[in-house]
Amino acid sequence: MLSRTQMNRRNWLAAASAASVVPFLPLKANAADAPRPKVAAIYTEFRLRSHAHHFLTSLMGKYLFRGEWRDPGVDVVSFYADQFPEGDMTREASEKYKVPIYKTIAEALCLGGDKLAVDAVLLIGEHGRYPHNDLGQHMYPRKEFFDQIVAVIERSGRPVPVFNDKHLSYRWDWAKAMYDDAQRLKIPLMAGSSVPLAERRPPVQFPKDAVVEEAVSIHGGGIESYDFHALEVMQSMIEFRRGGETGVKEVQLLEGDAAKDAVSDGRISRDLINAAMYAEKNGGMQRRPRMSFPDEPFVPRHAVLVTYKDGTRGTALTIGSGGDRWNFACKLRGQAKPFATAYYSGPWGNWNLFNALSGAIAHFFRTGKSPYPVERTLLTSGILDASMHSRAEGGKPLATPELGFSYTPQDFSAFCETGESWKVITPDMPEPRTFQPGTG
Repeated sequence: MLSRTQMNRRNWLAAASAASVVPFLPLKANAADAPRPKVAAIYTEFRLRSHAHHFLTSLMGKYLFRGEWRDPGVDVVSFYADQFPEGDMTREASEKYKVPIYKTIAEALCLGGDKLAVDAVLLIGEHGRYPHNDLGQHMYPRKEFFDQIVAVIERSGRPVPVFNDKHLSYRWDWAKAMYDDAQRLKIPLMAGSSVPLAERRPPVQFPKDAVVEEAVSIHGGGIESYDFHALEVMQSMIEFRRGGETGVKEVQLLEGDAAKDAVSDGRISRDLINAAMYAEKNGGMQRRPRMSFPDEPFVPRHAVLVTYKDGTRGTALTIGSGGDRWNFACKLRGQAKPFATAYYSGPWGNWNLFNALSGAIAHFFRTGKSPYPVERTLLTSGILDASMHSRAEGGKPLATPELGFSYTPQDFSAFCETGESWKVITPDMPEPRTFQPGTG
């Protein structure tokens, strides 16, 4: 057995290759003779550390989950790339792994024919050269891609599972239209963030039927793009509160001094912020060099305040800098001590978050059943859009009657990383710099 200091890049790749022969242990077994679903990969761009790179590394080879290398049980059979940036990996991956590149989304779904010829669709509308609108929202073409996918499904009369990376759309009306089309055509739809499936330190589970008085979810990244992840972390926890999800009645985004004042006057609990931050510090997180732990008092750069219909208050806020910070805390009625945990993204930063999510997606593609309700991401999409409108109006609170819908959560704990994988991938191992399925 090689020590951590002995495990150089060449030895790591060899070890990963050898480990990949470990048999796949599915979270829900298919019938022994079940065919492997054929998947069309539809994405904005495919380069090092893009979302397409991470997902395809896991879904076109073995992926590491809970310390074991697992076969996703699906086959990626077509590519559609909207852009080809410097460092593009699409053409090389296509040639090496014999996956054809198609010029249109319809052709990728039909494998060059005129009818749907795949069993599932991976929609990755993240990264690439796309503009921001006047609200500061990144105008990724997820809705445009989804509409083209829906057109093929509708004319073929065969609904297949579609996974949409991150929020459904930057616009609430478009997000709701995507959801409505999926409901109308009975298209199994899964979406959302990778972070809720990360290892939790400490490894807590939300107590059943607890009453949440207030919650905070902390990240270290930019406005909108990272707010989404923090909101989904919060939503994935408090949706299990007594009564389930009831919907949101108001959203507000505060920046700078206004965010600081919200902490000072108690609208955002300083005790919860401290508890969430110290879950990170006490969790022994191995951070990349660009990540630092800020001095107290912890000062938010901006905050998204969410008021739920049942009176629950939640806030997603930015503290410090760096994209690997994901911390959560909440006040539960009847408990003096905050319920708190930090999400560990793995030795390679957010790269490793995609392993657990890829496993959940593979399960979805094989079974047609999402591990958690898409309504979670629909609600989060709406909260995020409302927050950007609030920002444009100078931090004004916005009523959100359109977000007043409820849903029932599902136990997704079987799809969460537990930390065993960090005995296989360790902090001193270098990240692969090329596309090598089955190495991350």
